[in-house]
Amino acid sequence: MISAMEALARLQEGNRRFAAGEGGNGSSDAERRNQLVSGQEPFAIILGCSDSRAPAEILFDQGLGDLFVIRVAGNIVAPSLVASIEFAAERFGTRLVVVLGHSSCGAVQATIEELKRPPEERSPNMRSIVGRIRPSVETLLQTDLEKSPEKLMHHAVRANIRSSAHQLRNGSQVLEQLTEQDGLLVVGAEYSLETGLVDFFDGLPSKTRR
Repeated sequence: MISAMEALARLQEGNRRFAAGEGGNGSSDAERRNQLVSGQEPFAIILGCSDSRAPAEILFDQGLGDLFVIRVAGNIVAPSLVASIEFAAERFGTRLVVVLGHSSCGAVQATIEELKRPPEERSPNMRSIVGRIRPSVETLLQTDLEKSPEKLMHHAVRANIRSSAHQLRNGSQVLEQLTEQDGLLVVGAEYSLETGLVDFFDGLPSKTRR
């Protein structure tokens, strides 16, 4: 299995191809499908949002068997999602975990809207998502950002990504041990719906940031 930094470089290169309109290099033909029948070795784990505009395999121009992808609205961290990441990291030796959010995230926007409503008008069905995004967003509503919806949204999306990445780094004994002893790296990234580019902005050594 390749190292976390090698995996990161592979994702960055694939995203550059996608953003430039040169995607389609990921292998998904019958030969590749047959190769994967006996097992898989995904080189990166992606915790991404369920938004239909942000499918990780396409954004990073990867094919069958390349990525272990977990998708949930708002790229939130919950016990079953952590377990999925632990499973892939231990079972397949994958050493890069990416929390992938995106601009104009509907789950983040829904959280902002819910927090502005009177408590009696808030949807009980949204609590499982809102409750996990809320801590990273609520404090922003108490700043001047509240007066600028566009800036508020940008900062809220990034705050939510950072929060999820932090939870993975510090909320799992398995992932903490793999980080300390086996080179696991958990990073946060934001996909721009407007440009097609992914910005890896959280958890990277400074020399690798772009």
